[in-house]
Amino acid sequence: MNVYDFDGTIYNGDSSIDFYLFCLRTDPLLIRFLPHQMKGFLMYALNQIDKTLFKEHFFCFLNGVDTSAQVSAFWKLKESRIMGWYLAQQDEEDVIISASPRFLLQPICERLGKQNLIASEVDKKTGKFLGPNCFGDEKVHRFQELFGKAQIDNFYSDSKADLPMARLARHAFLVEGNKVRDWEAMK
Repeated sequence: MNVYDFDGTIYNGDSSIDFYLFCLRTDPLLIRFLPHQMKGFLMYALNQIDKTLFKEHFFCFLNGVDTSAQVSAFWKLKESRIMGWYLAQQDEEDVIISASPRFLLQPICERLGKQNLIASEVDKKTGKFLGPNCFGDEKVHRFQELFGKAQIDNFYSDSKADLPMARLARHAFLVEGNKVRDWEAMK
């Protein structure tokens, strides 16, 4: 089984930020949520809230968005940002694991023929998290919840924050753009 992080790994960029900017361009009045978002950023920077609460502050803009329609339009425009190296080796059994919201990644995973998506559960109308942010050790927990002790043959990520997942794999790779390097060689 091959497992892939999404943002910065098989997608060139951060899909959550790109989606926000896309929504902002289509509806500039979403700027009204910026004070709440900045408050969350400041509180996170001062270690007053955790990453999940910070991201809830960020996703508050969903209160002003027709999320389903915007997600569909977003992927029509951004599907081309799926990395070529991934498209060349993808398999329908791949597992995509990401801290990004499921509502955002599900449509592109379906377009790519992927059935195995593990992502943060976020209310697409309010931006509230319905569980822990799927990041770091939480990725391992969520993976094992679905697949038990299944062996990961290859794990790919652009971030050393995914070391807990990399440790589960026979082989782990760090991705930088279209360069895929052995994780161990990067120490």
